[in-house]
Amino acid sequence: MNETPDWDCIVVGGGAAGLSAALVLGRARRRTLVVDAGRPSNRHAHGIGGLLGHDGRPPAELYAHGREELARYPSVVLRVGEVVGGEPLDGGFVLRVEDTSAGGPQRERTRRVLLATGMDYQPPELPGLAELVGRSVFFCPFCHGWEFRDRPLAVLNASPFAAHLALLLRNWSDDVVLLTDGPAPLDAADRERLSAAGVRIEERQLAGLVARDGELREVAFAEGEPLPRAGLLVHAGLRQRSTLAAQLGATAAEPTPMATDAVTVDGMSRTTAPGVFAAGDVVGRPPLVANVIAGGASAGAMVVQSLVAEEHGLPFPPGR
Repeated sequence: MNETPDWDCIVVGGGAAGLSAALVLGRARRRTLVVDAGRPSNRHAHGIGGLLGHDGRPPAELYAHGREELARYPSVVLRVGEVVGGEPLDGGFVLRVEDTSAGGPQRERTRRVLLATGMDYQPPELPGLAELVGRSVFFCPFCHGWEFRDRPLAVLNASPFAAHLALLLRNWSDDVVLLTDGPAPLDAADRERLSAAGVRIEERQLAGLVARDGELREVAFAEGEPLPRAGLLVHAGLRQRSTLAAQLGATAAEPTPMATDAVTVDGMSRTTAPGVFAAGDVVGRPPLVANVIAGGASAGAMVVQSLVAEEHGLPFPPGR
Protein backbone atom coordinates (compact mmCIF):
# COMPACT_ATOMS: atom_id res chain seq x y z
CA MET A 1 0.00 0.00 0.00
CA ASN A 2 1.10 3.57 -0.57
CA GLU A 3 0.38 4.46 3.06
CA THR A 4 0.89 2.43 6.20
CA PRO A 5 -2.19 0.23 6.72
CA ASP A 6 -4.28 0.92 9.77
CA TRP A 7 -4.21 -2.75 10.78
CA ASP A 8 -1.95 -5.76 10.58
CA CYS A 9 -5.03 -7.97 10.42
CA ILE A 10 -8.77 -7.54 10.30
CA VAL A 11 -10.65 -10.50 11.74
CA VAL A 12 -14.09 -10.71 10.17
CA GLY A 13 -16.37 -12.38 12.71
CA GLY A 14 -16.42 -12.36 16.50
CA GLY A 15 -17.55 -15.90 17.26
CA ALA A 16 -15.38 -18.65 18.72
CA ALA A 17 -12.92 -18.75 15.79
CA GLY A 18 -12.60 -14.99 15.42
CA LEU A 19 -12.11 -14.27 19.10
CA SER A 20 -9.60 -17.11 19.41
CA ALA A 21 -7.60 -15.78 16.45
CA ALA A 22 -7.71 -12.23 17.81
CA LEU A 23 -6.41 -13.41 21.17
CA VAL A 24 -3.33 -14.92 19.52
CA LEU A 25 -2.82 -11.78 17.43
CA GLY A 26 -3.22 -9.54 20.46
CA ARG A 27 -0.73 -11.52 22.49
CA ALA A 28 1.69 -11.11 19.57
CA ARG A 29 1.14 -7.34 19.80
CA ARG A 30 -0.32 -7.09 16.33
CA ARG A 31 -2.71 -4.26 15.43
CA THR A 32 -5.95 -6.17 15.06
CA LEU A 33 -9.50 -5.12 14.31
CA VAL A 34 -12.31 -7.58 15.03
CA VAL A 35 -15.61 -6.82 13.31
CA ASP A 36 -18.47 -8.72 14.92
CA ALA A 37 -21.97 -8.84 13.44
CA GLY A 38 -23.22 -10.74 16.50
CA ARG A 39 -24.75 -13.75 14.70
CA PRO A 40 -22.83 -16.87 15.77
CA SER A 41 -24.33 -20.05 14.34
CA ASN A 42 -24.86 -21.56 17.82
CA ARG A 43 -26.58 -18.51 19.29
CA HIS A 44 -29.85 -20.44 19.78
CA ALA A 45 -28.28 -23.27 21.79
CA HIS A 46 -28.88 -23.54 25.53
CA GLY A 47 -25.28 -24.50 26.17
CA ILE A 48 -22.04 -25.59 24.56
CA GLY A 49 -21.55 -29.31 24.99
CA GLY A 50 -18.14 -30.94 25.20
CA LEU A 51 -15.94 -27.84 25.51
CA LEU A 52 -13.40 -28.51 28.24
CA GLY A 53 -13.65 -25.98 31.04
CA HIS A 54 -16.91 -24.56 29.65
CA ASP A 55 -19.14 -27.63 29.28
CA GLY A 56 -22.76 -26.49 29.23
CA ARG A 57 -21.96 -22.78 29.29
CA PRO A 58 -24.40 -20.67 27.20
CA PRO A 59 -22.72 -19.42 24.01
CA ALA A 60 -23.40 -15.77 24.83
CA GLU A 61 -21.50 -16.13 28.11
CA LEU A 62 -18.50 -17.71 26.39
CA TYR A 63 -18.31 -14.92 23.81
CA ALA A 64 -18.73 -12.21 26.46
CA HIS A 65 -15.89 -13.75 28.45
CA GLY A 66 -13.75 -13.86 25.30
CA ARG A 67 -14.37 -10.18 24.62
CA GLU A 68 -13.38 -9.35 28.19
CA GLU A 69 -10.11 -11.20 27.69
CA LEU A 70 -9.39 -9.32 24.45
CA ALA A 71 -9.92 -5.99 26.24
CA ARG A 72 -6.64 -6.60 28.10
CA TYR A 73 -4.67 -6.31 24.86
CA PRO A 74 -4.29 -2.69 23.69
CA SER A 75 -3.51 -3.62 20.07
CA VAL A 76 -6.92 -5.30 19.61
CA VAL A 77 -10.05 -3.28 18.81
CA LEU A 78 -13.51 -4.86 18.69
CA ARG A 79 -16.31 -3.20 16.73
CA VAL A 80 -19.92 -4.23 16.43
CA GLY A 81 -20.80 -4.10 12.76
CA GLU A 82 -20.47 -5.92 9.48
CA VAL A 83 -17.94 -6.02 6.68
CA VAL A 84 -20.09 -5.28 3.65
CA GLY A 85 -17.36 -5.44 0.99
CA GLY A 86 -13.68 -5.45 0.27
CA GLU A 87 -10.99 -5.72 -2.35
CA PRO A 88 -7.23 -6.20 -2.63
CA LEU A 89 -5.19 -3.00 -2.87
CA ASP A 90 -1.43 -2.44 -3.18
CA GLY A 91 -0.45 -5.74 -1.60
CA GLY A 92 -3.02 -5.45 1.17
CA PHE A 93 -6.76 -4.95 1.41
CA VAL A 94 -9.42 -2.32 1.90
CA LEU A 95 -12.57 -3.47 3.68
CA ARG A 96 -15.80 -1.52 3.97
CA VAL A 97 -17.11 -1.82 7.50
CA GLU A 98 -20.69 -0.92 8.36
CA ASP A 99 -20.20 0.20 11.96
CA THR A 100 -23.45 0.67 13.88
CA SER A 101 -21.94 3.61 15.78
CA ALA A 102 -20.26 5.35 12.82
CA GLY A 103 -23.28 6.30 10.74
CA GLY A 104 -22.09 4.66 7.54
CA PRO A 105 -19.48 2.39 5.95
CA GLN A 106 -15.89 3.02 7.00
CA ARG A 107 -12.89 2.10 4.84
CA GLU A 108 -10.33 0.11 6.79
CA ARG A 109 -6.93 -0.79 5.35
CA THR A 110 -5.18 -3.95 6.46
CA ARG A 111 -2.24 -6.15 5.56
CA ARG A 112 -4.05 -9.41 6.24
CA VAL A 113 -7.65 -10.59 6.45
CA LEU A 114 -8.79 -13.52 8.58
CA LEU A 115 -12.24 -14.75 7.63
CA ALA A 116 -14.22 -16.12 10.57
CA THR A 117 -17.58 -15.18 9.08
CA GLY A 118 -19.22 -18.46 10.05
CA MET A 119 -21.93 -20.36 8.23
CA ASP A 120 -25.70 -20.59 8.43
CA TYR A 121 -27.40 -23.90 9.05
CA GLN A 122 -29.89 -24.97 6.38
CA PRO A 123 -32.35 -27.32 8.11
CA PRO A 124 -35.21 -28.90 6.16
CA GLU A 125 -38.44 -26.94 5.89
CA LEU A 126 -40.96 -28.54 8.24
CA PRO A 127 -43.77 -26.77 10.12
CA GLY A 128 -42.79 -26.22 13.73
CA LEU A 129 -39.10 -27.04 13.28
CA ALA A 130 -37.56 -23.55 13.19
CA GLU A 131 -39.08 -22.60 16.54
CA LEU A 132 -37.46 -25.59 18.24
CA VAL A 133 -33.91 -25.24 16.91
CA GLY A 134 -31.50 -24.97 19.82
CA ARG A 135 -34.07 -26.52 22.15
CA SER A 136 -35.56 -29.90 21.19
CA VAL A 137 -34.18 -29.85 17.64
CA PHE A 138 -30.41 -30.19 17.36
CA PHE A 139 -27.84 -30.71 14.62
CA CYS A 140 -24.94 -32.33 16.48
CA PRO A 141 -25.32 -35.33 18.80
CA PHE A 142 -21.86 -34.76 20.31
CA CYS A 143 -22.87 -31.22 21.28
CA HIS A 144 -26.37 -31.93 22.59
CA GLY A 145 -26.97 -35.67 22.81
CA TRP A 146 -26.11 -35.82 26.51
CA GLU A 147 -28.93 -33.42 27.37
CA PHE A 148 -31.43 -35.81 25.72
CA ARG A 149 -30.04 -39.06 27.11
CA ASP A 150 -32.48 -41.88 27.88
CA ARG A 151 -35.40 -40.04 26.24
CA PRO A 152 -37.42 -40.97 23.13
CA LEU A 153 -35.55 -39.49 20.16
CA ALA A 154 -35.83 -39.33 16.40
CA VAL A 155 -33.50 -38.69 13.47
CA LEU A 156 -34.81 -36.90 10.38
CA ASN A 157 -32.69 -37.94 7.40
CA ALA A 158 -33.24 -39.53 4.02
CA SER A 159 -29.67 -39.51 2.72
CA PRO A 160 -27.21 -42.41 2.34
CA PHE A 161 -25.97 -41.45 5.84
CA ALA A 162 -29.37 -41.96 7.48
CA ALA A 163 -28.53 -45.30 9.05
CA HIS A 164 -25.19 -44.02 10.33
CA LEU A 165 -26.82 -41.04 12.07
CA ALA A 166 -29.56 -43.15 13.62
CA LEU A 167 -27.05 -45.68 14.96
CA LEU A 168 -24.86 -42.84 16.23
CA LEU A 169 -27.76 -41.45 18.25
CA ARG A 170 -28.14 -44.85 19.92
CA ASN A 171 -25.20 -43.83 22.12
CA TRP A 172 -27.60 -41.63 24.05
CA SER A 173 -30.92 -43.46 23.93
CA ASP A 174 -32.35 -46.93 23.46
CA ASP A 175 -35.49 -45.42 21.91
CA VAL A 176 -34.54 -44.03 18.49
CA VAL A 177 -36.78 -43.77 15.41
CA LEU A 178 -35.47 -42.91 11.95
CA LEU A 179 -37.81 -40.57 10.05
CA THR A 180 -37.37 -40.60 6.26
CA ASP A 181 -40.44 -38.54 5.19
CA GLY A 182 -41.25 -41.07 2.49
CA PRO A 183 -39.74 -44.31 1.19
CA ALA A 184 -36.41 -44.86 2.93
CA PRO A 185 -33.30 -45.01 0.69
CA LEU A 186 -31.90 -47.91 2.70
CA ASP A 187 -30.44 -51.12 1.40
CA ALA A 188 -31.03 -54.49 3.03
CA ALA A 189 -27.80 -54.33 5.03
CA ASP A 190 -28.71 -50.96 6.57
CA ARG A 191 -32.19 -52.13 7.43
CA GLU A 192 -30.73 -55.19 9.12
CA ARG A 193 -28.28 -53.06 11.12
CA LEU A 194 -31.03 -50.74 12.28
CA SER A 195 -33.30 -53.61 13.22
CA ALA A 196 -30.53 -55.32 15.18
CA ALA A 197 -29.93 -52.07 17.10
CA GLY A 198 -33.62 -51.63 17.88
CA VAL A 199 -34.03 -48.55 15.65
CA ARG A 200 -37.46 -48.36 14.02
CA ILE A 201 -37.83 -46.89 10.52
CA GLU A 202 -40.80 -44.56 10.01
CA GLU A 203 -41.49 -43.87 6.33
CA ARG A 204 -44.74 -41.94 6.58
CA GLN A 205 -44.80 -38.41 5.15
CA LEU A 206 -44.22 -35.76 7.78
CA ALA A 207 -46.75 -33.01 8.52
CA GLY A 208 -44.88 -31.08 11.22
CA LEU A 209 -43.64 -30.94 14.78
CA VAL A 210 -45.94 -30.38 17.74
CA ALA A 211 -44.55 -28.48 20.72
CA ARG A 212 -45.83 -27.64 24.17
CA ASP A 213 -44.18 -25.14 26.50
CA GLY A 214 -41.47 -24.58 23.89
CA GLU A 215 -40.39 -28.22 23.73
CA LEU A 216 -41.03 -30.99 21.22
CA ARG A 217 -43.81 -33.36 22.20
CA GLU A 218 -44.88 -35.14 19.00
CA VAL A 219 -44.02 -35.67 15.36
CA ALA A 220 -47.15 -35.37 13.22
CA PHE A 221 -47.67 -37.26 9.96
CA ALA A 222 -49.88 -36.69 6.95
CA GLU A 223 -51.80 -39.82 7.94
CA GLY A 224 -52.09 -41.83 11.12
CA GLU A 225 -51.23 -41.29 14.73
CA PRO A 226 -48.46 -38.89 15.82
CA LEU A 227 -45.19 -40.15 17.29
CA PRO A 228 -44.34 -38.93 20.80
CA ARG A 229 -40.70 -37.69 20.88
CA ALA A 230 -38.62 -35.52 23.19
CA GLY A 231 -35.79 -34.63 20.80
CA LEU A 232 -35.02 -34.60 17.09
CA LEU A 233 -31.62 -34.81 15.40
CA VAL A 234 -31.71 -33.13 12.00
CA HIS A 235 -29.03 -32.94 9.36
CA ALA A 236 -28.60 -29.28 8.38
CA GLY A 237 -25.97 -28.43 5.81
CA LEU A 238 -23.90 -25.28 6.18
CA ARG A 239 -23.85 -22.36 3.77
CA GLN A 240 -21.75 -19.19 3.79
CA ARG A 241 -23.56 -16.14 5.12
CA SER A 242 -21.12 -13.66 3.51
CA THR A 243 -19.83 -13.08 -0.02
CA LEU A 244 -16.63 -11.46 1.27
CA ALA A 245 -14.45 -14.51 0.59
CA ALA A 246 -15.36 -14.42 -3.10
CA GLN A 247 -14.87 -10.65 -3.28
CA LEU A 248 -11.32 -11.07 -1.99
CA GLY A 249 -10.57 -13.85 -4.46
CA ALA A 250 -10.85 -16.89 -2.19
CA THR A 251 -12.38 -19.91 -3.88
CA ALA A 252 -14.93 -22.29 -2.44
CA ALA A 253 -14.48 -26.03 -2.13
CA GLU A 254 -16.68 -28.58 -3.86
CA PRO A 255 -20.00 -29.16 -2.08
CA THR A 256 -20.06 -31.84 0.60
CA PRO A 257 -22.87 -33.20 2.79
CA MET A 258 -21.58 -30.87 5.53
CA ALA A 259 -21.19 -27.62 3.57
CA THR A 260 -22.22 -26.40 0.14
CA ASP A 261 -19.59 -23.68 -0.32
CA ALA A 262 -16.88 -23.86 2.36
CA VAL A 263 -13.80 -21.69 1.85
CA THR A 264 -10.80 -23.68 0.61
CA VAL A 265 -7.80 -23.51 2.96
CA ASP A 266 -4.49 -25.31 3.21
CA GLY A 267 -2.74 -26.62 6.32
CA MET A 268 -1.63 -23.07 7.17
CA SER A 269 -5.22 -21.73 7.16
CA ARG A 270 -4.44 -19.85 3.93
CA THR A 271 -7.18 -19.44 1.36
CA THR A 272 -6.46 -19.36 -2.36
CA ALA A 273 -6.25 -15.54 -2.14
CA PRO A 274 -2.78 -14.40 -0.97
CA GLY A 275 -2.99 -12.64 2.39
CA VAL A 276 -6.45 -14.00 3.20
CA PHE A 277 -6.75 -16.64 5.93
CA ALA A 278 -9.86 -18.42 7.21
CA ALA A 279 -10.96 -20.44 10.22
CA GLY A 280 -14.04 -21.81 11.91
CA ASP A 281 -17.28 -23.07 10.39
CA VAL A 282 -16.54 -21.20 7.15
CA VAL A 283 -13.85 -23.75 6.18
CA GLY A 284 -16.37 -26.60 6.35
CA ARG A 285 -14.89 -28.72 9.13
CA PRO A 286 -17.01 -30.31 11.89
CA PRO A 287 -18.47 -27.32 13.76
CA LEU A 288 -17.62 -28.47 17.28
CA VAL A 289 -16.73 -25.36 19.30
CA ALA A 290 -13.49 -26.97 20.49
CA ASN A 291 -12.46 -27.48 16.84
CA VAL A 292 -13.44 -23.93 15.96
CA ILE A 293 -11.44 -22.39 18.82
CA ALA A 294 -8.38 -24.47 17.91
CA GLY A 295 -8.73 -23.51 14.24
CA GLY A 296 -8.95 -19.83 15.10
CA ALA A 297 -5.85 -19.97 17.30
CA SER A 298 -3.89 -21.78 14.59
CA ALA A 299 -4.99 -19.30 11.92
CA GLY A 300 -4.02 -16.37 14.12
CA ALA A 301 -0.56 -17.83 14.62
CA MET A 302 -0.16 -18.33 10.88
CA VAL A 303 -1.08 -14.69 10.24
CA VAL A 304 1.63 -13.60 12.69
CA GLN A 305 4.15 -15.90 11.03
CA SER A 306 3.31 -14.52 7.58
CA LEU A 307 3.71 -10.93 8.77
CA VAL A 308 7.10 -11.64 10.31
CA ALA A 309 8.21 -13.37 7.12
CA GLU A 310 7.15 -10.38 5.04
CA GLU A 311 8.86 -7.88 7.33
CA HIS A 312 12.19 -9.69 7.53
CA GLY A 313 12.46 -11.45 4.20
CA LEU A 314 11.94 -14.90 5.67
CA PRO A 315 10.34 -17.84 3.87
CA PHE A 316 6.73 -18.63 4.60
CA PRO A 317 5.78 -21.25 5.61
CA PRO A 318 8.73 -21.31 8.02
CA GLY A 319 11.50 -23.72 7.09
CA ARG A 320 10.65 -23.84 3.39
